[in-house]
Amino acid sequence: MHGTRRTVSDVMTRTVVAVSRTAPYKEIARTLSRWKVSAMPVLAGEGRVIGVVSEADLLPKEEYKGREPADLARPEQLGDLAKATAGTAEDLMSTPAITVHADATLAEAARAMALKHVKRLPVVDSEGKLVGIVSRSDLLKVYLRSDEDIAREVRDEVVARLFPHRRPTVEVQVDEGVVTLSGRLPDATMSPLVARMVRAVEGVVNVDLRLDGPES
Repeated sequence: MHGTRRTVSDVMTRTVVAVSRTAPYKEIARTLSRWKVSAMPVLAGEGRVIGVVSEADLLPKEEYKGREPADLARPEQLGDLAKATAGTAEDLMSTPAITVHADATLAEAARAMALKHVKRLPVVDSEGKLVGIVSRSDLLKVYLRSDEDIAREVRDEVVARLFPHRRPTVEVQVDEGVVTLSGRLPDATMSPLVARMVRAVEGVVNVDLRLDGPES
């Protein structure tokens, strides 16, 4: 993957546990338990993602067991009461589903998770059909790259481009994902650009620039 931006398709899980919109409550509970997942997509008949059902969606049935609307203190609890009486995935699921496309960057997927406060995203094709699932832990896989691998990409894809016609005067060191660049740039004003280019390399944790301009 040197020199290219990783996308969701590079890290997603392609074998996905899902249920149909008509799946009954107990089937959903059994499937979550059997596959040791906390949520899963709900599919229409043709494989299109129409929602997500989670353990949290199942809990109101126990939490509000035996309670009636008049017993609830706050209007916002009525939604949970509705789920407490629901019997199928279509009535239990959260909708619309927050999804992502396979060609989205990891940064785009991370932003979607953060903004929507979800731990995983169903991955869909152009027709909204399920092709995989990506989780927070999947997005962190880029930080498993070795320091040597990161250093090689920084040298080949960043530093070498700064010196297209002569030997580079910038050294690259990487320790626990922190990239240190030391030496001299062809132009001192290039430092902010260099920092952005290095941060764009997958697996980089931070950047430490110790660069001067060309010798006078």
